[in-house]
Amino acid sequence: MERRWIIPIGVFFLAMLVWNLCTFTVRQWTQAIVVQLGQPINTYQEPGLFLKLPLIQEVLYFDKRLLLYDAAPKELLTKDKQQLVVDTFSRWRIIDPLKYYTTVRDEAGAQSRLDDIIYSNVRENLGRQTIQEIVSSRRAELMQEITKRSDQKAREFGIEIVDVRIRRADLPEKNEQNVFRRMRAERERLAKKFRAEGDEEARKIRSQAEKEGKIILAEAKKKAEIIRGEADAQAVKIFADAYGRDLEFFELQRSLAAYEKSIGEGTKLVVSPRSEFFRYLRSMDGKAAGGAE
Repeated sequence: MERRWIIPIGVFFLAMLVWNLCTFTVRQWTQAIVVQLGQPINTYQEPGLFLKLPLIQEVLYFDKRLLLYDAAPKELLTKDKQQLVVDTFSRWRIIDPLKYYTTVRDEAGAQSRLDDIIYSNVRENLGRQTIQEIVSSRRAELMQEITKRSDQKAREFGIEIVDVRIRRADLPEKNEQNVFRRMRAERERLAKKFRAEGDEEARKIRSQAEKEGKIILAEAKKKAEIIRGEADAQAVKIFADAYGRDLEFFELQRSLAAYEKSIGEGTKLVVSPRSEFFRYLRSMDGKAAGGAE
């Protein structure tokens, strides 16, 4: 390399060094504070290229985006005297970097403050509610109230709390078995009550059904006896009318009916042919017809 290029190159690198020492860039997702000898003198929240004094001024950058604070699970006491382990998380951001720097300095200090602010509001608000309201019915409303109150206190440190949420709300492990036993005893009590009510209702239904069944059977027997009596009376009347009109024909009919019932195929009778039983079968000359033995 020729010696005539050494000086220009040296000047170029020196200029670059001075440029880097005298300028700084604030990007879209950051904000910055210029500190001189430990004291903040300027705040930059808009993106761009800015100047500073080299060596005696320092630039501190802070994130402008939403940040996550994940708190450790903590116990609290509810209105109905139940121990509850609550695990919360929150979204927050730095809105005043100067106030943020002078009060909490960095993210570790900010999270320490957030832990105090959020937990105190969670404990205060949830402590006035029952476990049922916390777990289900008023959870969203309670979270909005906690977020609002926490944000008001966090503004003193240049922080905006955007949202506070409950990730998990459980009973302490030592209380879970006791609660489970109480719930089981309550369910068993309700089951016994329902079974007793069901048995009582079943007995009423069976008793009513048996009563109605007996009434229906009695009515049916009564109607059957009436019908049977009327039929018997009608039969007696018909029998009497037929007997009174032609006695000989009636006796013939009764004899034929008796023959049909008593004399079948292969039937053997040991009786005198002159028996009164065969008087309608005898021929005109007095001999028995049909060869009956």
